[in-house]
Amino acid sequence: MTRLAARAAGYPGRLAARVAGLPPGRQERIQDLVLGAALAAVNVLSLVPYRAQLNPLWLALALVAAQGVPLAWRRSGPIGTMIVIGAARVAYDQIGFGFAPLPLGPAIAFYTVIDRSGAVWRWITVAVVVAGISVSLAAPGHTEPYDAIFQAMIFLTAWGAGMLSRAKRASLAAARSRAERAEAELDRHASREAAAERARIARELHDVVAHHVSLVAVQAEAASSLLPGSPAAARRSVEVIGDTARQALAELRRLLGVLRGPSERPETAPSASLGELGGVLDQVRGAGLRVDFEVVGTPGPLAPGVDLTAYRIVQEALTNTIRHAHAASAEVTLSYEPGFVTVHVADSGPPRDRLAPPASGNGRPGPDGGPAGTGFGLAGIAERVASCGGSLTVGPTPAGGFAVTARLPAR
Repeated sequence: MTRLAARAAGYPGRLAARVAGLPPGRQERIQDLVLGAALAAVNVLSLVPYRAQLNPLWLALALVAAQGVPLAWRRSGPIGTMIVIGAARVAYDQIGFGFAPLPLGPAIAFYTVIDRSGAVWRWITVAVVVAGISVSLAAPGHTEPYDAIFQAMIFLTAWGAGMLSRAKRASLAAARSRAERAEAELDRHASREAAAERARIARELHDVVAHHVSLVAVQAEAASSLLPGSPAAARRSVEVIGDTARQALAELRRLLGVLRGPSERPETAPSASLGELGGVLDQVRGAGLRVDFEVVGTPGPLAPGVDLTAYRIVQEALTNTIRHAHAASAEVTLSYEPGFVTVHVADSGPPRDRLAPPASGNGRPGPDGGPAGTGFGLAGIAERVASCGGSLTVGPTPAGGFAVTARLPAR
């Protein structure tokens, strides 16, 4: 017996847990079903003490039950529920049954219409409810003024609750919409940032690979031409190849560190800057190109992006000179002025006995003045300058060489 009582005591909790696990739509339907059945039972039980004064009793009980049972469909059909419950209440009063229960069913149905229906149906329902209350109050047994006040207070409360629920639901929907828009904007921003980062890494990889591999190729050709007659000079070329390859690997490791997962600790070197330009010039000079370097004005602080862009412009321009121009010399000039830095790289052009057209894909002008081949190097320089808000000038020099001039804002 005790075990049965314990099971019975725990049944409501298990039932509530099972209902809570259902989808929201099913939960609402079960809640409305329980509400309708409970209110119908309360209405019927409230008339039982007066059953001797209600004639016919079955009709009175049916009409008060009809004021509760339809609430099981109040969310799926608020207008139809209101019509059925309102008609049952008006019929109960018009027949002259006394001891009417509280109009909770009509008030809940009215609240649901205000909460769930459109503006037109809301106003129509308000008009119909006012007319129904007037008809019910005109029936015998409703001559006391407090009846009208009581009915008005109940339905005004239902109207206010319906409007508040409607406003709250609209506010929640607006908040969800704003959150979804904000999330979509964050996704778009993240996509743009990722695309920009991919483009930056692509530029960096191109600059690193093009510069260092070009030096390796030049030194490898020099070493092969020096062997076996000049082993000391060939050894020097091989050493340059080794140093250049190690620097290329270090740069590639730094860039690949950007692509690592956030849980890893990338060991990266600082970004390249004009302060490290001496290393580039030494490499180029070691490859056999004489480079004159000059600084005009007083060097000032530069934004990190501008500093890196100026460094890469010099590196890329000298790399193109080594790979394609076959020039004897080049000059690099950094001009500092208030708010700006100008980077100028020019080569002397090929010797008179080597005026063959440059190979395709070198980023230097072709016969029509446009870039020959793909021109990826020159395009990369133009993209870097544009990203900093600077201006770029490229073209042949009067001496037959080629010059790249970029004017960049310091900040």
